[in-house]
Amino acid sequence: MTEEHKKRAAIGLWVGIGVNLGLTVLKGVAGMTTHSKALLADALHSASDTAGAIAGIRGHRAGGPIVSILLSVLATVIGVEIVIATVKSLSQEAPQAPDRLAFVIIALSIVIKEAMFQYQYRVGKKIGSQAVIARAWEHRSDIYSSIVAFIGIGGAMLGHYIGMPLLYYLDPIAGLLIAVLVMRLAYRYMMEAVQHSTDRVLRQEDSRELFDTVQRVKGVISIDDLQAKEHGHYVIVDMTISVNPRITILEGHEIAKTVKQTLMKRFIHVSDVYVQVNPYDPGYPYKSTDAGHDDMPTLLH
Repeated sequence: MTEEHKKRAAIGLWVGIGVNLGLTVLKGVAGMTTHSKALLADALHSASDTAGAIAGIRGHRAGGPIVSILLSVLATVIGVEIVIATVKSLSQEAPQAPDRLAFVIIALSIVIKEAMFQYQYRVGKKIGSQAVIARAWEHRSDIYSSIVAFIGIGGAMLGHYIGMPLLYYLDPIAGLLIAVLVMRLAYRYMMEAVQHSTDRVLRQEDSRELFDTVQRVKGVISIDDLQAKEHGHYVIVDMTISVNPRITILEGHEIAKTVKQTLMKRFIHVSDVYVQVNPYDPGYPYKSTDAGHDDMPTLLH
């Protein structure tokens, strides 16, 4: 992935985070003013999704898994609080139908989330970023929560218009279902964080195909080190290669870029590649320090 593609991937991810934050605030405020338990719960779901996205960006940095675990615990606690508060309110008084604004907001939320899915998915496909594509599918899964809220709010409003108070219960019931989805989402993030904190290095036989692919890249004389670590469903490769010591720095950089692009294009589970370039030691298997340098493989010659 080129630097330009990295920037586009980062923009795609942060645009999604910004939109989700906006939806969280909008649905949270509207949920309180319209007395919709479903809209409040969906706001929490969007907040959890946003927290998961931020934690995902920080996931490979120091403290990333700890942040994910803390956010997951917080989301679980809030989800439990929503369940308890909803059950208590239902046992003490009959529910009310939410205002029309709640229906408008949840419908708008579904449209925006679908638009974000289409945007991020197309960006991810165009630049070959599995991280952006994965976040796009997270937006799609978040839509299901909003659809539950849409049905609950719409059903309660329908009950109000046709004079059937029993349908009022659809809104808090939808809120309970979404709260359960939030706790399930929080549990998944927690498990992923725990898994990331115990990332394992792939065995030599598992990374053999990666090694062979790099070795065939023109300009790579030898692979001094290659470590492939699993991060959940994806793999991050960290390697050191040797190139002809007589080529330019630009040529060495181009070889490293080709190695990275080749791996990420051939292996869709490889999410990132870090390549360090060293000049090849003219010792073994080259016996002469005066001969053979110009015959070494390069990218441009």
